[in-house]
Amino acid sequence: MLRILLIEDQRDIAANIWDFLEFRGFVMDHAADGSTGLRMALDGAYDVVVLDLGLPKLDGLDLCRAVREAGRDTPVLMLTARDTLDDKLAGFAEGADDYLVKPFAMQRTRGAYPRAATGAGTCSTARSCAWPTSRSTPVTQEVARDGQKLAVTRAGFVLLETLMRRSPHVVRHADLTHALWGEGGGDIATLHTHLSVLRSAIDRPFKLQLLHTVHGFGYRIAESADA
Repeated sequence: MLRILLIEDQRDIAANIWDFLEFRGFVMDHAADGSTGLRMALDGAYDVVVLDLGLPKLDGLDLCRAVREAGRDTPVLMLTARDTLDDKLAGFAEGADDYLVKPFAMQRTRGAYPRAATGAGTCSTARSCAWPTSRSTPVTQEVARDGQKLAVTRAGFVLLETLMRRSPHVVRHADLTHALWGEGGGDIATLHTHLSVLRSAIDRPFKLQLLHTVHGFGYRIAESADA
């Protein structure tokens, strides 16, 4: 039975989300401001945090950052009316797993559950994550390229791990979406945003591009686009 912490100050939205999830068997807790939400997120053993950004007392981005800095890897699903690309990138940079713009289809809130239940983001052996010019360590989720440590988001680590396992072959959009959110979770637009953040982390500081887009199909990790 998954425990979900809902941090939302708008009572009508909070009530709708609470009813939708509790009816489906989830154990719910609620905080109406960021300060209370942070305390509960750090003190409680939650499987998922559903987090609004425009909160009183403590902004949702600051809250998510504090949770990650405290070493908590609880999946965070951000809910907000902020809908620009920069807003989404900021949310992912602070450690969010998914980002929903209000109003949203209630079924999209399922996106964070599979990773919480299955522990996505790990690999069975260090060898399965090895690559000639890049490496990742699944236990600590550290990523390095050419001896330089890289700052990769938690979602980016899951995507990088999936791509490296299949390198140099192409990984389909559907397979990447499944790796990140599980069956029926997430969407292509959010996936592309996560991959854009990942590309900035692993390619922008270097001359050689490793992450390649195969238009209309998926992505691949390789030393060249034709490999």
